[in-house]
Amino acid sequence: MNWKAGQYGLFSITHKKIKNATKPFSLASAPSENTIKISTIIREEPSEFKKALLELQQGMKVKMSGPLGPFYLKDNGPTLLIAGGIGITPFRSILKQAEAEGTEVGNRIHLLYVDSQKSHLFKDEFDGIAGNTSMSVTYLDSRDELHSEIDKFIALNKDNGNYYVAGPKAMVGSVTAYLQNKNVSKRNVVKDSFFGYS
Repeated sequence: MNWKAGQYGLFSITHKKIKNATKPFSLASAPSENTIKISTIIREEPSEFKKALLELQQGMKVKMSGPLGPFYLKDNGPTLLIAGGIGITPFRSILKQAEAEGTEVGNRIHLLYVDSQKSHLFKDEFDGIAGNTSMSVTYLDSRDELHSEIDKFIALNKDNGNYYVAGPKAMVGSVTAYLQNKNVSKRNVVKDSFFGYS
């Protein structure tokens, strides 16, 4: 299967009948890994879909449609990846693929990962990627820190920068509004909103 790092698929439960048996999930794995990985949060009272996910055993089948979506790197310009919480998922794919390609992409990619819970999924992997390449990662736990880091990137790159924002819908909306208030052109911002997360 072929996909671009950062895209998503539509995953369908097939082992039992449930309402809303199909949900979108960003692919956490890079095409170079030759496997499909997804990430999700399982709360104390999971949805019917997530209960069905938890029932899956090795050898059982799930249907996937796709890949879909425009959330992937498109040029070699300086790039700021802005992740909120579980919105880190597509960025794992993007960073793993950039590492695998081993090209000059590293020195132009900076990841800002804000997580108010300070859990920072994939942190060990990201630290390893940053150690092996010239990509950089900054872990944050507040909106003020995030704005400060965005301001630094804007000051360095003006409107030449590309901005990729992924996370809960409210977070993506507020970051996008912040970028527009800083005169970043809409065409330089690519968004991936995760519904059902706060």
